Amino acid sequence: MTRAFVGLGANLGHREKAIQDAAELLAVRRLSTIRETEPWGLTDQPRFLNAVAQLETDRTPRELLDRLLEVERELGRVREGPRWGPRVIDLDLLLFGDRRIDEPGLQVPHPRLQERLFVLEPLAELAPNLVVPGLGSVSELLSKLESVHESPR
Repeated sequence: MTRAFVGLGANLGHREKAIQDAAELLAVRRLSTIRETEPWGLTDQPRFLNAVAQLETDRTPRELLDRLLEVERELGRVREGPRWGPRVIDLDLLLFGDRRIDEPGLQVPHPRLQERLFVLEPLAELAPNLVVPGLGSVSELLSKLESVHESPR
């Protein structure tokens, strides 16, 4: 079994229910506190709820990614509109054990993980001593990012 971390986000519809439903469908082991956050990337849209889930899986990274996309579809996500635009649910494979993967359509650790407080804060809540392969500890990444962000979260 491999420990994996998944980012969950929603800014349309019943946001908290979508996150909780996704966590249930994925049989997550632990779910961080759900936080309300500002949009990232495309800022002219509703605020998000975000969380991080920890799960144990015997799937390969690609199989887990496929399962995440399947859960998104089950919960009503339609992939149209602008990148980083509004969505009823968004599931991102953040970490898969200590693996580093760079394949078409699959990058682990998630390529923008270290840029996002809404990912690092809940990761630190679940696993403060976690080391992100190739990047350092979650607490160090969070500290660096907090020091460059002057605006409220």
